[in-house]
Amino acid sequence: MKKHRPSRFSNRGSVALLIILLVGSAAVRIGTSANSALAEVDLAEGFSLPLSTVSASATPQVSDEVNIQSLLDALRAREKNVVKREGVLAARSKALDVAQIEIERRLEALEDAEQRLRATLSIAQTAAEDDLTRLTAVYENMKPKDAAALFEAMEPAFAAGFMGRMEPTVAAKILAGLDPQVAYSISAILAGRNAQAPKN
Repeated sequence: MKKHRPSRFSNRGSVALLIILLVGSAAVRIGTSANSALAEVDLAEGFSLPLSTVSASATPQVSDEVNIQSLLDALRAREKNVVKREGVLAARSKALDVAQIEIERRLEALEDAEQRLRATLSIAQTAAEDDLTRLTAVYENMKPKDAAALFEAMEPAFAAGFMGRMEPTVAAKILAGLDPQVAYSISAILAGRNAQAPKN
């Protein structure tokens, strides 16, 4: 029986297949590298930065945008707070204005009331003074004996008030007709008033 020897043609086929595979693998690698290189080319500007550099620089840009957005949000929040505070201050200012107007109105009312009261007191004092003047004149025109009887019935302080307003000669005649004890009390009150009166 003869041994089967591989033919020369089959050895050549294996080598050719191996070469084809190696060439194909190299072509695939070259194609992948070429695609990567082409992806990094900017047709308008020329060659761009490597892909690794572009992707690395994209992160700070996003971070800056986030920081700017945060700053804008903070500014908007602060603006809202400022507007709110301005509203509160405006309301307080309006309330103070209303209170000021009310206070001024009440002060005017008090001043009017004070003026009316002064006028009333002035009228009352004038009327009382007029009454005392007329009554003193009545006592002065009475007979001393009759006037003395009335003065004895009065309180000493009240009688001394009229005696101090009378003419001295008329008052002396009335005092002469009084009970000595009553006359002494009236005289003591008159002397005390004169002693307390300012000298200058």
